[in-house]
Amino acid sequence: MNLLIAQCSPQREALSNPDDWLAQVPGWLPDPENKLIARRFAFANFYQTMAFVDAVADIAHAQDHHPEMMVSFDACTVSFTTHSAGGLTINDFICAAQVSALPEAAAE
Repeated sequence: MNLLIAQCSPQREALSNPDDWLAQVPGWLPDPENKLIARRFAFANFYQTMAFVDAVADIAHAQDHHPEMMVSFDACTVSFTTHSAGGLTINDFICAAQVSALPEAAAE
């Protein structure tokens, strides 16, 4: 499955082995319970950080799958989980791949 062009769909069950998907989203790390994946993106300044946050918001809106973001002056940590499934679903990996492919993400 090409995660860069895939579209999220309703997911009610968490993946039984999300580790199989991690290879497709380099730099994203799971929490110890495999309930979320997260990645920290670093930037040179607040303007670049906010441009990235806006671009992530566009993906989240288009996919109807919204991350948690921790924003600071020169970094943003993005995490995905599917609350309705109680863990990770393919939607989390679709969005993680698309966020990683953003031109703004290359500012690291």
